Formats: sequence, C-alpha cells, structure tokens
Amino acid sequence: MKVTRSDIRNVAIVAHVDHGKTTLVDAMLWQSDVFDSHASVESTGERVMDSGDLEREKGITILAKNTAITYRGEHAAKHGAPDGVTINVVDTPGHADFGGEVERALSMVDGVVLLVDASEGPLPQTRFVLRKALAAKLPVIVVVNKVDRPDSRIDGVVSETTDLLLNLASDMEGDDDVEVDIDALLDVPVIYASGKAGRASAVKPEDGTLPDSENLEPLFDAILTNIPAPTYDDEAPVAAQVTNLDASPFLGRLALVRVHSGTLSKGQTVGWRRQDGTMSNVRISELLRTVGLERVPDKEAGPGDIVAVAGIPEITIGDSLVDPENPIELPAIHVDEPAISLTIGINTSPLAGKVKGHKLIARQVKDRLDRELVGNVSIRVLPTERPDAWEVQGRGELALAILVEQMRREGFELTVGKPQVVTKLDENGKVLEPYEQMTIDTPEEYLGAITQLMAARKGRMETMTNQGTGWVRMEYTVPARGLIGFRTYFLTETRGTGIASSLFAGYDAWAGPIESRITGSLIADRQGAVTPFSLLRLQDRGTFFVEPTQEVYEGMVVGENPRAEDMEVNVVREKELTNMRAASADTFEVLVPPRKLTLEESLEFIEEDECVEITPELIRIRKVILDSHERVKANRKRAQGK
Repeated sequence: MKVTRSDIRNVAIVAHVDHGKTTLVDAMLWQSDVFDSHASVESTGERVMDSGDLEREKGITILAKNTAITYRGEHAAKHGAPDGVTINVVDTPGHADFGGEVERALSMVDGVVLLVDASEGPLPQTRFVLRKALAAKLPVIVVVNKVDRPDSRIDGVVSETTDLLLNLASDMEGDDDVEVDIDALLDVPVIYASGKAGRASAVKPEDGTLPDSENLEPLFDAILTNIPAPTYDDEAPVAAQVTNLDASPFLGRLALVRVHSGTLSKGQTVGWRRQDGTMSNVRISELLRTVGLERVPDKEAGPGDIVAVAGIPEITIGDSLVDPENPIELPAIHVDEPAISLTIGINTSPLAGKVKGHKLIARQVKDRLDRELVGNVSIRVLPTERPDAWEVQGRGELALAILVEQMRREGFELTVGKPQVVTKLDENGKVLEPYEQMTIDTPEEYLGAITQLMAARKGRMETMTNQGTGWVRMEYTVPARGLIGFRTYFLTETRGTGIASSLFAGYDAWAGPIESRITGSLIADRQGAVTPFSLLRLQDRGTFFVEPTQEVYEGMVVGENPRAEDMEVNVVREKELTNMRAASADTFEVLVPPRKLTLEESLEFIEEDECVEITPELIRIRKVILDSHERVKANRKRAQGK
C-alpha cells in the first residue's frame, strides 16, 4: 500500500556558478529561525553553507551539502502538516567540473529549484544540472534570482529558461531510458526573488525592483505545492542508499543516506550491500538527523528522511543498507566519464623537503589519493610507468586543481604535470577527444579579438546574439584541449571584463594540433639565491616569477620570455665588489615586482616538457628534465621522432 509523508520535502537548489544558490539557502535558514537570537554567523559576512576554506576563498560551492529547515507557516497546515514541514535542502555546486556532486545530490531529492540570474539568464552549467534533473524525472521550480539588479531583464530570462526546458526535453525524447513530460514543462511555476534581500514573490516585479513580498513565504509555498512529498510502500522492507560521506572525530566515518522504505533505527542490524553485489550484516551504532546546520542524535528514521549513520567504517558512496532477509536492489548512482587528467607524483626537485612540507614519500601520496576515491565518485586514479606518480582523471581542470590545492594545504609536496585530455577510440580505431560547449559574454569592442582567439583553438561558432546592451553572447563548440590555458589569454584580451563558461559536449574527432602558448620560458642555469643585481640586468628579457633571496635550481622556470623559445639565464649572479666608487652609486634603479602565479595559473602556463612543483609554502614551475644537456638531447630526439 502506497503511503505519503506530508511532513517532508526533499529539494535540491541547482544553478550556474554565482547565480546565488548558497545566498538563497542562507536566507531560508535565517527566516526559518534555525539560528538562535545570539548567533553571530551573519556578522561574519560569510555564507553559512560555505563550509570549507576553499569555498569561502573562491566563492563557489565545491561539495554538495544538505541542511534541514522546519517550516511552520500557514502553508504547512494547508498541506497537511500542522506541526510543520521538514524541508531537506541540498545546496549543489554550479560548476560542471563538480558534476559528481550534483548527480549524488539529485539521487537524494524529489524535486529541484532552478535558480537563474535575472540578467545573465541560463548559462551552460544551468543546462548541465537541468538535464540531470529532467533525466531523473524531477519536477522543477524556476526561481529568477537577483531581480533587483539594475540590468535585470526578467521577461527575457523567463523566456530563455522555458526554451531551454523545452529544447532539453525534445533532445532527450530520443533517449530510450528517459521519459520527459513536455506538457508539464509548459506550466513550470516561476518565483521572482532576491536572495540577498531575503524576499520572493509569485508576481513579476518591474525590472530592477525588489519583489513585493517582505520574506520568502511564496518560495516556501511553491516548494510545498510543487515538490511531491515522499511516497513509499508501508509493507516494503528497509532500504536506504548512501549518497555522501562525512567524518566525526568521535564516531568515525558517517554515511549520509536517503531512506526509501522501511525504518532505520539506532542499534539495528541491517544488510550492507556493496556495489559489487556482496553483502554482510552490520550494526548501526549511531543515527544522526540534520537540524539546521547541526546533526543531532535520533532513535529512528523513516521513508523520505535524509540522515547520517555511523558504525560502518568501510562503507562508501552508492552502497545500500537493506533488510538482511529480504534485500532490495536500489539503482546505482551514475556518474559521467572523466575528460581531463593530471599526472601527480612526489616532489623530485633539489629543494624537496626544505620547507614545511612533511608528506614527501610515494606511499603517503597514494594513500591520500585512495582516500579521495572514497568520497569523490567523479575521479579515477590510474598507475603510470613510474612507481611514484599516478594519473588522476576528473571532470575538468578546476576539479583537479582543487584536489591538488587541498593536498598542498595538508602538507604534501607534489610534482604535477600538464593537464591532458582523456581520449577514446571509435569502432574504426580513430582517436576521439572531448569537446566543450562554451558560452562567452563580452563587450562588443572585443568581439574580433575573441573570434581570433577561439579560431586558433579550433573553436567553431554556433550562435552569436547581441542583447542590445553593448554586450555580445557567443556560443562555441571547442576541443577541451583548446581550453587548457585559455582563461589567462581570455581575461587579457577582454581586459578582465569577459565571462566564459563551458559544458562537456561529448566526444568527436581529433581536431589536430593546437598552439597553446606563444611565449617561451626563462630557465635558471644554476642553483643559488636570486640576487637583485641579476634581476636588474635581466628584467628587460621578460617577466620574472621569482624575487630576490628566493632559492632556485638548475632547470627551474623563473620567468616568461616574450619570444617563443626558451632562454637560460643566471639569476643568482652577484655584483663584483671593488674599492672604486661607481659614478652611478647615488642613483636608484627600480626592480619590477615579480608576477605571482596561482596554482591554476601555473597549470595553465606550463608546456609539455614542464611541470609544477607544489609545496605548502611555494608553487614553482620547472622543466621535467632539469639538466640542460639532457634537455637538449631529449628535444632533439623528440624533433627527430616527429
């Protein structure tokens, strides 16, 4: 017999990067009185759902995370829950590189709230998360956010979002395993909101003005009305699926599960069904329910609940907790194939271990990568020809850079190679490479420069739209290879004003050679400490990455040469001292400040024969072969091989 739990709604907030998901969830938390009156979270100016240092620094959501809001407004009683409705809200990443997080989040919920910026409209990663939601047959609520922006264009954005929904539905009709109700998409509810102001309305405001409501009540009402309550068979045995992992210093590994049927309780013995089909009996030592941002102990959880359980140290994402006597097989969590790879190995430079890094050996690196595999379903770790290096494959360059940055902050010293694309072979043995669908918003005056830049990277323009505001939107299909190192040149060409975002578009034929960098490297020819005297003599040669007193070694890249070839320089030369006073002794020479590269910029900068040395203190670029004579031999052999 089918039963409905009217006191629960499970919903995911999905959107493109920086369209305001986390800000809106914050406002929902504050208006549901989750925090005590003396709570000081708001005074920090930070988003309470941004849990990690990297999320706060970069201003993006990296990990999908859930919170529980108890809504007791008048609409709760109207929907059959006089004691309030628990709304489990999952905040998902907007960047397609973290698509594994999105796919896991959608397996936990019964509907999605699609956030769209009132000015930018739907962008590539809006399409990505929306396609995943439609494939999972989840109902959609459209929220046009930031309606109070001066450049908002609400009608146009609603029209573009409706077109996107219908286009996705028509594209997916040909898929055998996907059914989309197009009629339902024509009547998708639309809410107009300003997450920062904490206001929402079902009535369209004038462009650039706030919604007429003083709070988020219309959004809560739309969720209760349009997101279905969990339904289950009251005679079915217990079945719950692991969708995420966490850890507690007291309880060890925590498995976040969505209960599909039956009841989970503290102290209960259940069957732990692994993804390979094997099963064993385990005991749930603790059961925790989310209240706001906290997890509190509870005795049991029923169908539709999202809870954390402890007591199973080796459990992983995709596993199930079932009845030992009558196990139910739940559908597996599907994750798209990786498209970009990095080679990560131990630090082999002459300066390894000279700073704060204390995790230097191959076993420590391998153990850390194995731990990442447990909680990150979208990456793969493969062996290489070297025993101290591994190929790590992921969705995109940003996701892999985030992993390396996390390892750096944990004290690891690493050597990371140039990002490469993951290729495939078709049935005829031809090489296929991943392609990206890229959307670029740029001022009109940079249109020619962007067109030339994309053409050099084998980009094919699909559409170009002029909004009449001085900005142009272009859509390209471009090899993923062409986007490695693209960001720096793009920001330079558009003077930092352009906006570019991309989405995986599948595999196609190899596009041929792509010129990635038109400049060369300045390479240190000996070990020592950088001197101001040498930098003053050489600063006309190019842009330097090092500063005086910094230690360098032979083969280390210390700067960028404006010309296409590499150049070896002596940056450790000291001024010869004599007892003669120079005529220019009283004149001052200004040393140009060095260009400091971030980890992402370093990965974009390096060429095939270079790699990035990463330590907790410094990020250096070096040649793979440090000895200049050996490097010349290798280059000659490579040229002969071509």
